[in-house]
Amino acid sequence: MKDLLRTAYDAMDEKQASELVVIDFRKQSPFIDYFIIGSARNFRMAKSIVENVEDKVAEQGYEVRHSYVDDSSKWLLVDLGEVVCHVFYDDEREYYNLEGLWKDLPIVEM
Repeated sequence: MKDLLRTAYDAMDEKQASELVVIDFRKQSPFIDYFIIGSARNFRMAKSIVENVEDKVAEQGYEVRHSYVDDSSKWLLVDLGEVVCHVFYDDEREYYNLEGLWKDLPIVEM
């Protein structure tokens, strides 16, 4: 599991996702272990981050269950099963405030 988390996190970081935060869901959900949340300046950057996550995890033999990439959305998502990657435009991230919603859960230092 930690390998998948590290691979996805590094893939987001490699494409310059900003303000990366990892939330530990292991005691909260039987289905999700971690959320990785990052920001992008625009759709092109956000799409590049998502595509890099998909490529890097596939190279490591992990399955991408689903990706949500829509040029009309400011919130893109990659579902890797136990790890879910969220890529927001800055203003959208502030609006949905997942970090605030789940503020009682532990933050993982990467």
